[in-house]
Amino acid sequence: MKKFLLVLLLIVVLAAGGVAWFVTRTPASPFDNVAATQPPSEEVLQHGEYVARLGDCVACHSTPKSAPFAGGLQMGTPLGAIFTTNITPDKETGIGNYTLADFDRAVRQGIARDGHRLYPAMPYPSYVKMSDDDIRALYAYFTSRVEPVQQANKSSDIKWPMNMRWPLALWNAVFTEGGTYQPKTAGDDQWNRGAYLVQGPGHCGSCHTPRAITMAEKALDESSPLYLSGALLDGWYAPSLRGDPNTGLGRWNEDDIYAFLKNGRNTHAVVFGSMADAFNNSTQFMNDDDLKAISHYLKSLPGDPARDGTPWQYDDATAQNVALPARQQIPGAQTFVAKCSFCHGVDGRGKQQWIPPLAGSAASLTKENASQINVTLNGSSRVVANGIPDAYRMPPFRQQLSDQQIADVLTFVRSSWGNHGGAVAANDVKALREHTDPASSSPIILQMR
Repeated sequence: MKKFLLVLLLIVVLAAGGVAWFVTRTPASPFDNVAATQPPSEEVLQHGEYVARLGDCVACHSTPKSAPFAGGLQMGTPLGAIFTTNITPDKETGIGNYTLADFDRAVRQGIARDGHRLYPAMPYPSYVKMSDDDIRALYAYFTSRVEPVQQANKSSDIKWPMNMRWPLALWNAVFTEGGTYQPKTAGDDQWNRGAYLVQGPGHCGSCHTPRAITMAEKALDESSPLYLSGALLDGWYAPSLRGDPNTGLGRWNEDDIYAFLKNGRNTHAVVFGSMADAFNNSTQFMNDDDLKAISHYLKSLPGDPARDGTPWQYDDATAQNVALPARQQIPGAQTFVAKCSFCHGVDGRGKQQWIPPLAGSAASLTKENASQINVTLNGSSRVVANGIPDAYRMPPFRQQLSDQQIADVLTFVRSSWGNHGGAVAANDVKALREHTDPASSSPIILQMR
């Protein structure tokens, strides 16, 4: 018995030692033995700036009141709030002392220079697919072109023991995939470029792919039908980017997707919520070839009829419900006519590319109602294309309408013109009213140079 206990103790000690080594080790980087070189060329710096746009680094690592990349943006998680860090080349509070290998480990493996693990709110599970050339150019841009800003980083408000970072090493081992993107032989060059941009620097799955209870994305590429199938995240619902005709892109063609990413709008939708930030700071700056590659890749992803249901068809019977005296008897109809119909039309079809339709929109057809509640409460941030703010903006109704009024008008919208998203409860509105900040609709629009 004594020998058994000694053997058991030895196994426990060895296992504990192995875990301790694993979670504290410094993983290898392909740049570990790369010596400092001459200052980067202008071509490399311009490429690095473009990669920063692809990755939308400025949107997360900045606030509306901060200098670009100085950090401080609050991000909600189920465990508590975390704050993005200063990634300017300041030597005291930023990344000024990072080598290329240090930078690579932070971006592609989620490990800071001092060895602590980054929360996967930093989308390193996607960035791991970025090429060495893109990482090298990105490092050159941040260390040679970005202005250093001395701004201390904020600690998260996640409580012990959930704020311990070392378990993230085990999380990474289970839920992330190593290695840069490898082209698929089944796709052509355009398809593979689109797949690389969507899965890697664009990290589209971080918002549009559902997450497990472990907070890991349920899929990381098109091999799973869950990839980009839509997800609820921090008060917004990111819709499916697959071929689902109701809740996804099934009724969009490649030109529609291109226009949405390039201009922030098309005849189906206008960017709002988190996507407005992505457009304002990222997608409009992508070149046409890359935007067309993304569009081509996304249109290759099939929908799921079992999940999405019967394709939506417009139903004009709602016209009777918005006419007097019928609308006085239908909850939400009067509010819709008074507050919504001038822009979106009594027919719910919107006004071409300027005002999005409510009839047949993904937000009106999905059971997740967070986006419609959020945008009704807090409005939508400005769409800023080519430096010019949009004149048409969804206003906030937080002060004008009660929880019940918002619930009623959204229930009306989600059950009209053939929409079948389902009813909205006043408690759903109340929860998001308490959770969201009206200032969150302020746009982050920053010049990176």
